[in-house]
Amino acid sequence: MREEFLDPNIGQDHEVSEETGLRPRRLDDFVGQRELKEHLDIMLGAARQRGQAADHILLAGPPGLGKTTMAGIVAAEMAVTMHVTSGPALERAGDLAAILAKLGEHDVLFIDEIHRLSRAVEEILYPAMEDFQIDIVVGKGPAASSIRLTLAPFTLIGATTRTGMITGPLRDRFGLVARLDYYEVNELESIVTRASGILDVPLHADAAHEIARRSRGTPRIGNRLLRRVRDFAEVRADGNITHAIANEALLVFGVDEKGLDKVDRAILSALCKQFKGGPVGLSTLAIAVGEQPETIEDVYEPFLIQQGMLARTPRGRVATEAAWAHISNP
Repeated sequence: MREEFLDPNIGQDHEVSEETGLRPRRLDDFVGQRELKEHLDIMLGAARQRGQAADHILLAGPPGLGKTTMAGIVAAEMAVTMHVTSGPALERAGDLAAILAKLGEHDVLFIDEIHRLSRAVEEILYPAMEDFQIDIVVGKGPAASSIRLTLAPFTLIGATTRTGMITGPLRDRFGLVARLDYYEVNELESIVTRASGILDVPLHADAAHEIARRSRGTPRIGNRLLRRVRDFAEVRADGNITHAIANEALLVFGVDEKGLDKVDRAILSALCKQFKGGPVGLSTLAIAVGEQPETIEDVYEPFLIQQGMLARTPRGRVATEAAWAHISNP
């Protein structure tokens, strides 16, 4: 089972609503990703001056770094409507054609997990992105005919955790391809502090730093840790989140000093103890910890690699000295 702090698909409805409410609405309110913000500020300002739709944008990076939030900001800055869908949801070309036909002037179409689009659906996008036109086939067999529909100019924003799985022809049609990086602790501290104000949670500065430090460089995880610490403070204390309360709460929820959770430690433990440090294949490692290979590769490995605890080699995954030290002294 995935840990709730890391899995973007796990959580109660009220928590999804809370998380949506924590998202910044304007570019100036977005913390971090300075280079991307500058690029977008120039692009969107130029598009507004010309009275045109903004160029198509591809956002890449690990889950939870703000790709969906950034798409919403683009729509807000351009004062247009954002339409949201995902690659797996668009099973047939007709599904995408129906969405494209409903787009208003300069609207934003956000496609999450765009790397999972089928080939047939992707090919519909090519003329839509370049010429704002789509071809629809009417009828079957010898009586079939093709009708070309003209679309309103729109902005496509694609989000992906796997840039390498996007085909060259699709990637080349985006005017801006940007990668979101992990956040610094001071940036996460600002994000957590801002979230505590929105949630009306009494949060001490040193507690905000402690939560930020264990948030794995990811705002989504920082906000979820804040909510769990808030719950702990309300049930086990007086509701005020001090450094001691934050530390105790994070310990209860299994988040250690380096921000690693139960699954992270299981991965390192399997590498070090079961496979004597590796190398070991991804599929074998996934079976050993009871996770899907894609989950380990996309959600857990990036942070472990960034922390210098795991290395990818041609022969498989290998534990580093830092991993051995952490397992010996958790």
